Amino acid sequence: MTLLLILLFTLLGSACSAGLAALVLLFKGQHLARITTILIPYAIGTLLGAAFFGMIPHALLRISNVSVLSAILAGVILFYVLEKFALWRHCHEQPCDVHSRAGTMILIGDSIHNFVDGVAIAAAFSESVPLGIATSVAVITHEVPQEVGDFAILLESGYSRSRAFWFNLLSSLAALLGAVMTYFLLPAVQSLVPYLLSVSAASFIYIALADLVPGRRATGGIKSLAWELPLIGLGIATIILLRH
Repeated sequence: MTLLLILLFTLLGSACSAGLAALVLLFKGQHLARITTILIPYAIGTLLGAAFFGMIPHALLRISNVSVLSAILAGVILFYVLEKFALWRHCHEQPCDVHSRAGTMILIGDSIHNFVDGVAIAAAFSESVPLGIATSVAVITHEVPQEVGDFAILLESGYSRSRAFWFNLLSSLAALLGAVMTYFLLPAVQSLVPYLLSVSAASFIYIALADLVPGRRATGGIKSLAWELPLIGLGIATIILLRH
């Protein structure tokens, strides 16, 4: 049953993110920017909610505070290093003024990112179904604006729309590989579950604070807080409700 849920939610996340990204890209200019602008604060909330109200508390039930904090710190440093090698960070804002990497690098980075998401989903479901569902929702909400940005860069790199869609979908299926590998390896290394949850929490925190927040901080100023904070709060509330 657990494997079925992991497969279902991982595939749902992959198909939803790639499909919705392609759908969102049908909008042009200001309409596209408006949609992603709304999605991003909500995604920030779900990512932080899943990390602080889901993964970290479950990890703390298994291992000491020091071990959890050490794993989170190591995870943040790991993702910082991956970003330096252009294998982690993605475009979320539209239009995207940065990350003019070649399409191949986009796909490699996206695959690594999605693999980690798959690990997070499997590790969360191994703890509890509500935590797995909450984690999957957090993955989907941040993947949609990410895939939109990556899709746009693939088009700019010379990919046709159909080719960009299928390559984007293929890279998103790396989440399935990460989820399946984690599921079958965990019985032999159950002691690693809290560490995987801690590192997964680190990835969510890093994405929220290093990828999503800077883009919002650079646009809208203080006035935008009036609608951004409620959306962030809604994202956090979604996770709190789902994890029970």
